[in-house]
Amino acid sequence: MASLLSVQCISSLRKSGSVINLRTVTLGVNKRNYSSKKASSTEYLHESVVPSMHYQKSLPRLPIPKLEDTIRRYLAAQRPLLDDDQFRATEKLAQDFQSGVGKQLHEELIAQDKNNKHTSYISGPWFDMYLSARDSVVLNFNPFMSFNPDPQTQYNDQLVRATNMVCSAVRFMKTLRAGLLEPEVFHLNPAKSDTDGFKKLIRWVPSSLSWYGAYMVNAYPLDMSQYFRLFNSTRIPKRGRDELFTDEKGRHLLVMKKGNIYAFDIVDRDGNLVKPAEIQSHLKYILSDPTPAPAFPVGVLTSENRDVWAGLRDKLSAAGNAENLQLVDSALFCLCLDDESMRDHIHISHNMLHGDGCNRWYDKSFSIILTKDGQAAINFEHSWGDGVAVLRFQNEIFKDTTEQPLVHPGSAAAAVDSASAVRRLQFKLDSELEAGIKKAKENFDSAVSKLTIDAMEFKRGGKEQLKKSKLSPDAISQLAFQMGFLRQYGETVATYESCSTAAFKHGRTETIRPATIHTKQCSHAFVCQPGQHSVEQLRGMLNECSKYHGQLTKEAAMGQGFDRHLFALRYLANSKGQALHSLYTDPAYAAINHNILSTSTLTSPAVSLGGFAPVVPDGFGVGYGVHDDWIGCNVSSYPARNVHEFLQCVHKSLEDIFTVLEGKPLS
Repeated sequence: MASLLSVQCISSLRKSGSVINLRTVTLGVNKRNYSSKKASSTEYLHESVVPSMHYQKSLPRLPIPKLEDTIRRYLAAQRPLLDDDQFRATEKLAQDFQSGVGKQLHEELIAQDKNNKHTSYISGPWFDMYLSARDSVVLNFNPFMSFNPDPQTQYNDQLVRATNMVCSAVRFMKTLRAGLLEPEVFHLNPAKSDTDGFKKLIRWVPSSLSWYGAYMVNAYPLDMSQYFRLFNSTRIPKRGRDELFTDEKGRHLLVMKKGNIYAFDIVDRDGNLVKPAEIQSHLKYILSDPTPAPAFPVGVLTSENRDVWAGLRDKLSAAGNAENLQLVDSALFCLCLDDESMRDHIHISHNMLHGDGCNRWYDKSFSIILTKDGQAAINFEHSWGDGVAVLRFQNEIFKDTTEQPLVHPGSAAAAVDSASAVRRLQFKLDSELEAGIKKAKENFDSAVSKLTIDAMEFKRGGKEQLKKSKLSPDAISQLAFQMGFLRQYGETVATYESCSTAAFKHGRTETIRPATIHTKQCSHAFVCQPGQHSVEQLRGMLNECSKYHGQLTKEAAMGQGFDRHLFALRYLANSKGQALHSLYTDPAYAAINHNILSTSTLTSPAVSLGGFAPVVPDGFGVGYGVHDDWIGCNVSSYPARNVHEFLQCVHKSLEDIFTVLEGKPLS
């Protein structure tokens, strides 16, 4: 499943010849100000002039690419991965598919899409792909994004920060549900479109036309259909295919500490936020609860194979735990209070990506994890949505807790009876369930023991210097991964970069394929023949790589990649019980979908680092961010690969690239 990537890059829309970099949009860098006006009460983050879902009806539909474009792009992506004979064989299969079976499937897909104008052609198959996967969601699907520390260090106390994050999360939820959350819009010309005047005007434009009104002033609204699954949502294991469950009536928070599970209301009967001092009191009560860790922590079952977990969950219900499970599933979200303090970035990555398996409920739409020393992160289940919605939530929570915290160091917790307000869920277990929990923990420990994570910071330059050199920062980062892998293993392999298609109704993601004939040629020149090219020639190759990567990124953001189209055609053939065309059984098709380098990028003022596991046993999971004057990578691997060496090779590649940019020859 090469497509199970974490945080999405939304990149490059094109308008009148100018390319917009949408990555800064959703990834929250001072390109826009969400708040129309500050909310008067503590109930809302802000009160948007334009209703949250105002643009949803009129969003453009995700286009289905022309079949000949898809085949051309597919073959271009295959070229650097195959020798001449292999390529000729793959080319022949692709052309046969295009003129035969593929053509029929494509026509059927278009007809189907015309009958389903309320959604996108990828939405159903994509949900199905996630929910039908039987692997554990831990390491295979759930990514994490960690928060930067609160700039005011005294607010990083575990109890204070947890209380503030819970309060801000409820404020976000209430703002969203009241339709007062500022719509997610990318403003190409904020002076025109991100103004009170424009907002007051556009709110009176009917929803069915509002997108066009925004488009006229170079503003691009993004799909927000996933947002409703943020709260009160859980992925329920079922045999064969899981289900997504949402119950907006739930008013309680799920809290985990030492593998014990608690619940208490954070929204009152009138739908208002419970007093922050009371929430603080309840969390303080949980943190000081002397109940030992359970011998059989039920949460670890959520890390199991989905069919195994489905069977055990049925047994849990039958053993008299149905009400407890209902409380877990309908909770607003999960707050995990960890007993450990973090040693360093690597420790944070391991803890936030998987933890010990006992103090998590991985099936919740998202969990906020807070360690003893106040480090915070979000770990999220991936089937319901992509990084765009989660990152918006994270940006807002960080802003709200740091600018308008509702409790403070030294704030007195309310004098309330937390012992009766907080419920510790006690599960009835028989010997079969205890054996299932024990086995789940063994499987979990075995899986995570194989994972290595390492990080690198390249301090010689970043976004500013690359932009001065008229190079795409993302293209250069991706090129460094290609060079690094070539230096370490002597080959070019299938590479995946996630790109959001949220500019379209019910868009999900598309794949950018960063391994190209240009990166292959450039990598060979830098790594294998450093003395054989002049600085000017190497500079020319860097330009070529940057230009081509920019084109791929723009195409992907506009729904013009090849991966999702070929996936949808295969899904359609399968659903009809049709035998698959040999394009899909070609070893080259299997190889390009075995993504050894799986990459995703993120920069945001709220986020310190993000990460995910490799998507194949012999792969790397590469989370990276390009900052103004440095580049950071957080990379994971299993024993088949050496992640420390890989990062040294990437660092050396970046050094070589920046040496050339400074006009010096490679030594």
